[in-house]
Amino acid sequence: MLPDRDRTALLDMLAHAEEAVKLAEGHERGDLDRNRVLCLAVQHLIAIVGEAAGRVSQETRATYSRIRWRPFIRMRNRFIHGYDTVRPRQVWDTVTLDLPALIYELKAALAPEPRAGDKDADDPPSV
Repeated sequence: MLPDRDRTALLDMLAHAEEAVKLAEGHERGDLDRNRVLCLAVQHLIAIVGEAAGRVSQETRATYSRIRWRPFIRMRNRFIHGYDTVRPRQVWDTVTLDLPALIYELKAALAPEPRAGDKDADDPPSV
């Protein structure tokens, strides 16, 4: 079971990743060059994902090793501290390639764990 602090961080990651993906829907890569507000909004949401990833305990990170924790944390640091080196292409690649995979893994990590005594959906009904 996830500690409350880690669960909260994973929920934050999921919410902001989904928001970034939704914001990018219907757009193409060049839109980030033409629409600075869109680019900055997506970039900010990705930075929040990285900030929340940095709050997850080492134990939980080890448990969910399929999640690429370090790249998102590094990206957050770059977006905040190296903002002058960020290019719209990087933002686009993250929102279209990296975030959908992250969303999938976060949903799996946040899925309710079966409790002892819970019937599995594939179990035959009891008579």
